Amino acid sequence: MIKQLVTLGAVLSIAGAVQATELPQQAYLNLDTAQQLANAALTQCASDGYNVSVSVVDASGVTRVQIRADKAGPHTLESSRKKAYTSASMGRATADFAALIKKMPEVAGLRDMDPNILILGGGLPLSVADQKIGGIGVGGAPGGHLDQACAQAAIDKVLGEK
Repeated sequence: MIKQLVTLGAVLSIAGAVQATELPQQAYLNLDTAQQLANAALTQCASDGYNVSVSVVDASGVTRVQIRADKAGPHTLESSRKKAYTSASMGRATADFAALIKKMPEVAGLRDMDPNILILGGGLPLSVADQKIGGIGVGGAPGGHLDQACAQAAIDKVLGEK
């Protein structure tokens, strides 16, 4: 009986030590930041003369915010969401994958990995203190590089990353 109590005491002692250990803080994308990012990208594109849609997703690819300029095409909502999802999921700019497929056609299967993947310029990953928090996607400017410029301007303004 004493041996069992000593063993139980050791187990409880270990359990207490585990509970006392602090887990590292995980950065996340809160709604306020997501809204700021979307508004900043939409404002940048509007000032450049482009009617776009902007989507911001969290690290799991779940849409946090989606907005569409008054005269943006209806297809831009889905393209911006898929660009945001792709960049959050894969952790890179969507334009990087387009360039990679052009250079190495054998990796074109990336397009078919998931129905939410869209490999066109305009999606950028979001991170804070080297922790992935999501992605932003812009769709509707006359070129993926212009969509990406609006997304980057939003990141620079809201998150202060370059």
